[in-house]
Amino acid sequence: MENELNVNPENSEETVNPVILERQLEQLKLEQNLPFGIAFGAVAMLIGALLWAVITVLTNYQIGYMAVAVGFLVGYAVRLGGKGIDKVFGIVGAVLALLGCLLGNFFSQIGFIARYLEIGYFEVFSAMSFSTIMDVMIESFSPIDLLFYAIAIYEGYRFSFRKLENL
Repeated sequence: MENELNVNPENSEETVNPVILERQLEQLKLEQNLPFGIAFGAVAMLIGALLWAVITVLTNYQIGYMAVAVGFLVGYAVRLGGKGIDKVFGIVGAVLALLGCLLGNFFSQIGFIARYLEIGYFEVFSAMSFSTIMDVMIESFSPIDLLFYAIAIYEGYRFSFRKLENL
């Protein structure tokens, strides 16, 4: 009985053998797939950034909640594809969520420029140099963006992990 852990302190009858718990954790670790997690997260990042840009350009207003949606979407995609329980999955989700937010803002600016100049999106994009991209991003930055980026990063991290319900 000394090798068993009490799961529910109120019910001393419910115990879990740590050897069984360790085996279950090892099995979950074997099912992890970081490349799939990254791939699913990257696709979600692009979809989220494009949706962000479409909504922003159509409404003529940057909605901060789009960052929240991108963070959730990316985190959930990393979880779905990676089935991860290790910390690296959360880090991947957080980084991709931040990149999705930055891309969403960037794509929005491309859309606004294209509409203003009455030319195609790809024309605007292909005419931009790296320094122009940086200038556009700095010009369109607002301090409140930091709050929404932080929320997106948190959600990208938090939702990237596989649920451990039956342990």
